[in-house]
Amino acid sequence: MENEDRLQKIKIILKTLPNRPGVYKHLDSEGQILYVGKAKDLKKRVSSYFSKNHSEERLRMLVRRVSNIDVIITNTEFDALLLENTLIKKFQPWYNINLKDGKTYPWICIKKERFPRVFSTRNRIEDGSEYFGPYPSIRMLRTLMELIRQLYKLRTCSLALSSYAVEAGKYKVCLEYHMGNCFGPCEDKQSEESYIKDIDSIRRLLKGELKSTRKNLHEDMMLSSAKKEFELAQDFKDKLEHLEKYQSKSSVLNPALGEIDLYTVVDDTDFGYVNYMMIREGALVHSFTLELKKKMQEHPEELLELAIPEIRMMFRSEAKLILLSHSINYELPGVKFQVPIRGDKVAAIQMSVRNAKAYRIERLKNIQIVDPDRHVNRIMSQMMQDLRMPCEPRHIECFDNSNIQGNSPVSACVVFRDGKPAKSEYRNFNVKTVVGADDYATMEEVVYRRYRRLTDEGSELPQLIVIDGGKGQLSSAVKALDKLNLSSKISIVGIAKRLEELYFPKDPIPLYLDKRSESLKILQQARNEAHRFSIAHHRKKRGKISITSQLESINGIGPASQKILLTAFKSVAGLKKSKIESIELLIGKSKAKAVWSWIQEQRPKS
Repeated sequence: MENEDRLQKIKIILKTLPNRPGVYKHLDSEGQILYVGKAKDLKKRVSSYFSKNHSEERLRMLVRRVSNIDVIITNTEFDALLLENTLIKKFQPWYNINLKDGKTYPWICIKKERFPRVFSTRNRIEDGSEYFGPYPSIRMLRTLMELIRQLYKLRTCSLALSSYAVEAGKYKVCLEYHMGNCFGPCEDKQSEESYIKDIDSIRRLLKGELKSTRKNLHEDMMLSSAKKEFELAQDFKDKLEHLEKYQSKSSVLNPALGEIDLYTVVDDTDFGYVNYMMIREGALVHSFTLELKKKMQEHPEELLELAIPEIRMMFRSEAKLILLSHSINYELPGVKFQVPIRGDKVAAIQMSVRNAKAYRIERLKNIQIVDPDRHVNRIMSQMMQDLRMPCEPRHIECFDNSNIQGNSPVSACVVFRDGKPAKSEYRNFNVKTVVGADDYATMEEVVYRRYRRLTDEGSELPQLIVIDGGKGQLSSAVKALDKLNLSSKISIVGIAKRLEELYFPKDPIPLYLDKRSESLKILQQARNEAHRFSIAHHRKKRGKISITSQLESINGIGPASQKILLTAFKSVAGLKKSKIESIELLIGKSKAKAVWSWIQEQRPKS
């Protein structure tokens, strides 16, 4: 009855929603916010939650918990984006992506004070000071700070340089003044007007306005030269060269393009990583990556839509051209979105993608160390998605065959638990029913024997079987599973060595995973382990056959004696290195003498 009342209430709400842009909030029966979203059309977007069946489990769970809906109408979709962003950060709803604001990253601060200091800091204090950043790359921050020090002679002390204190002669110049790194405003050796002019130039520099900074330095150089102040002119020339050197190092696009922002995204099953690059006059001014926790399998386009307003506010960007890795379906007033397909812009997008991937790898390495369970859960979830499986492959078994010219065919089965080898569970198979080098029949036999035994014993079956080979080997393995009625209970895939393509039953088109994919790496490791284990067993078996066949040629040495010698010495080489006394202890003097004579005959004659 309660559920019927809930649904009836929601139907009434849906009928009253406007066809306007805005923000909606899904609330539970206690009034707690479950989810905040934005919409270009509130009526269409909110109604879509309750008018169709959803494939994602988390979305179905959300819909079942919604008891009320609040909406806030906005003038534009962009206003809705900003409001959605603010509400998510304020309320942190359970089903929304988690936003991390990057407060631990360093900033460059222009302190609000007379004769402002310029320094790096990780703590933003709301005292009217200006902050530029954040800078996830310490190297970039240090490069900028070094450039500022080379171009401008600013004070580094924390003295309160009020006009009264300076006029009263309260302070004395320090070593920085005598080293030529400061003009000495503490003793009124530099005017506030001159100092503020440098601060204005630094402000433009930090905003990426290199063109105006270069122009001002060039004008100062020419003016000093005209006044025959050649040392000062040389100083401006040196600064100009420092600036040119910095721009040449940081140039990624044609400077004529002006202000450009880049946004790219890479993601996995649990997280999205949106990389932002601020390009000004062709130079990379900022690079920042925002990590987003997925809640309902959001697509890359959705991650970008959420991240763009967040990052634009963070960096106070007003760029009119935004380059993207994926197309998005909303507009910003006066802003052009573009997904480049050729030229320098594509190269810049690729650079941004590399940064996002590098950040993801770094985060995953940290997680693997700090929280190994989360690392395993993420990989298993990713494999389930990549391999189209109904469940996570916590238990994987991989098969490989080995024979040389049809002799001594053997097979091996290796077991992986949570993506790691479980060597105590590895198994070898001596092929019984196949004659010659028939790889397909061998695969069918060993797969059938393996799972017939597990079924008879009531043992746990794997979630995934990996077959070393292509369509033929995979088909043979599937035949064995069909005989046992297990085809619908276990996922199976074949991995071919040449191009590392993956084959699925009844699917003629192979799947190609990214060569850096963690899912592919685990499959490759399982395949390589099975091959190694199979080869080791094959060599051991061939060694036994070799020593047995050679011992059979010795008169008086029957199967029982052969078995004793084989167990003790493992190989012909081991037997040849032994002493007659050791052989006598095993099979007696008479037989030992015959074996020893045979050994002497085998040794090369000098």
